[in-house]
Amino acid sequence: MTTSGPDGPTKPITTGPDAPTSPTARRGDSTTRRIGRAIRGVLTDTRPLRTPAYRRLWTAGIVTVIGAQLSVVAVPAQIYQLTGSSAYVGLTGLFGLVPLVVFGLWGGAIADAMDRRTLLLFSGAGIALSSLALWVTAASGVGGVWLVLVLFAVQTAFLAVNQPARNAVIPRLLPLDQIPAANTLNMTVFQTGAIAGPLLAGVLIPTIGLPTLYLLDAIALLATLWATWKLPPVPPETNGERRRAGLREIAAGFRYAALHAVLLVSFLMDVVAMAFGMPRVVFPEIAQTVFGDPPGGGVAYGALFAAIPAGMVVAGLFSGSLHRVRRQGVAVTIAICVWGVGITLFGLAGSLWLAVLFLALAGAGDLVSSVFRMSILQTVATDEMRGRMQGVFAVVVAGGPRVADMWHGPAADWWGPGVAASIGGVLVVVGAVVVVAVFPVFWRYRAVHGT
Repeated sequence: MTTSGPDGPTKPITTGPDAPTSPTARRGDSTTRRIGRAIRGVLTDTRPLRTPAYRRLWTAGIVTVIGAQLSVVAVPAQIYQLTGSSAYVGLTGLFGLVPLVVFGLWGGAIADAMDRRTLLLFSGAGIALSSLALWVTAASGVGGVWLVLVLFAVQTAFLAVNQPARNAVIPRLLPLDQIPAANTLNMTVFQTGAIAGPLLAGVLIPTIGLPTLYLLDAIALLATLWATWKLPPVPPETNGERRRAGLREIAAGFRYAALHAVLLVSFLMDVVAMAFGMPRVVFPEIAQTVFGDPPGGGVAYGALFAAIPAGMVVAGLFSGSLHRVRRQGVAVTIAICVWGVGITLFGLAGSLWLAVLFLALAGAGDLVSSVFRMSILQTVATDEMRGRMQGVFAVVVAGGPRVADMWHGPAADWWGPGVAASIGGVLVVVGAVVVVAVFPVFWRYRAVHGT
């Protein structure tokens, strides 16, 4: 088709799918594509989910983490219900720390000496059985607070063996450039469960009773046992060498960490953040005495436990750009300071919504810190040392909050729970600044594997 003008025929007009696109339309399409790329770049990187073995573990973790958080809430609530004292709740720090240190380090050495899939199955079954034992004890009322603490210590031992093997498996399933994304996905789903679990516990405790939370945890663990069973064998890379898991091997792991300053400081930074700043032991008292929860726990108690994970989930959902960060030491330092500021403000909050908001801010900082510290560990350490480094990491990550439990409990009895939390937050910021000043190599560290 052609059109005529005063000077004769003009260019033909093409209609339909073959019609040329106008410059304005092309600019609009280009802008749309740029916006789409920008959004995808900000949102979570989901490439690791294309790997079936990792996808099964991650999906099963959604169910398992919710169940695990029911027990996390149930133990301190049960102890506070039995004793009425935050100091007794603080004993969970001692009863959790000792098996965590012993079996975390030993579990890391075992993970470097045997098939990691087999180790995950064994330790996962032990966690489930200990949850069943806690259910029987809570439902029957037999044993009192000391039996609860002992069973909690047994469960912590199995968790300490499980965690190094689980983290050491990930680099064997995925390319190294997907490790930060995998860690973000793991932490996001863990923290999603850590939101749903406490909130669900706050609703369930007054309705079905606290003991049933332990039973639900044991049932949920079946999902992860199934996903682990579906994994291929994951033996350590030994080059035919037979390995042991004794004191000599554990000591070799410490020597390895000591000789790699970036690894050593990454552990130290987490100790500063958690040992000073994790205020969870004061949640039962604050929920009841400040925010009006009934004895034994309620909505405020669940909200406080869910707030830090909520901040981590929000940060995880908008974490797509984290894999491009190469100054990971700087990122860890800033993130830990954000954690400390959030905890300080939480201790000063006079309303529940402010307390939840400041804990969520702290959680966002913790997500960023955790992703980069785990990525540093998984990429700097060699496979033959990866299990032992994960053992040290598990001890540090879980041991720091246990130390915080041990001093937050008595401090809450002496000065009040809010003051105890705020003191811890200030110490986090001061400690982080001091560590990077003493060890500037961490501040200068750049990622070994970028994308």
